[in-house]
Amino acid sequence: MPPQDPEDLNISEIDAALAGTPFQGRLHHFRTIDSTNTYALEQARRIDRDAAPHGSFYFADEQTAGRGRSDHAWHSTAGEGLYLSVVLRPEIPVADLIWLPLIAGLAAHRAIHEVTALNIDLRWPNDLLIGNRKTGGILVEAHAEAGHASAAVIGIGINLHQQRFPPGLATEPTSLDLETGRHTSRQQLLIALLQSLHIEVAALGSEAARSAIPSRIAAISSWVQGRRVEVHGPQPCTGITDGLDSRGFLRVRTATGLVTVTTGGIRDLQD
Repeated sequence: MPPQDPEDLNISEIDAALAGTPFQGRLHHFRTIDSTNTYALEQARRIDRDAAPHGSFYFADEQTAGRGRSDHAWHSTAGEGLYLSVVLRPEIPVADLIWLPLIAGLAAHRAIHEVTALNIDLRWPNDLLIGNRKTGGILVEAHAEAGHASAAVIGIGINLHQQRFPPGLATEPTSLDLETGRHTSRQQLLIALLQSLHIEVAALGSEAARSAIPSRIAAISSWVQGRRVEVHGPQPCTGITDGLDSRGFLRVRTATGLVTVTTGGIRDLQD
């Protein structure tokens, strides 16, 4: 089945499905944009908070300069993926921002399974994989004031309809359609993702819910326990993953001891 036309979003259906969440009535839809995250962060930083209240979300059919972590380019062909950025105003300490990519990963896992029956693997801290193939990523950026995150933007990109990809990508890519052999509805996945994200964000106010996040991640990720990895970023090392600590940081057992990785990414060294 051919992909839906990029215009084929029913805004009233989306709003009705998001009733009871902070996302209802706060969709900003673009046929094309450089980056939804760049735009959302610009809006979130404006002095007038009404420009981007809590729950505002920005959805594009195409990005011309989509970004992943460390400013890696995100391939964003028109109508073939889900390109979404959400503005949250959680008023949390900057140190608690680590929870946002993790809960976004949990929300994406639930939403993709609900819509496609696929089980997504989470590569700490922000990649969505099927096997060793990448189908999505998460980028969290924040605006901080006096040590608190006055606004955070969660960007989520998911490959839906792509049948081919540009060469030279760091991780072999895939799309939901390639994995299922059938068409995935952008609108259905968008709704499921925002409904799931609402549940996760609402639970952040509970200490018990926050403390359960590491074990919830471990239950659906093959990367956080017992996998030989190379860590790239400010804390480069090689070792075996040893779970997440109570703050959601990745522990890696190296030849010289246990390293707690607070930022960066990991690459598989199983082979």
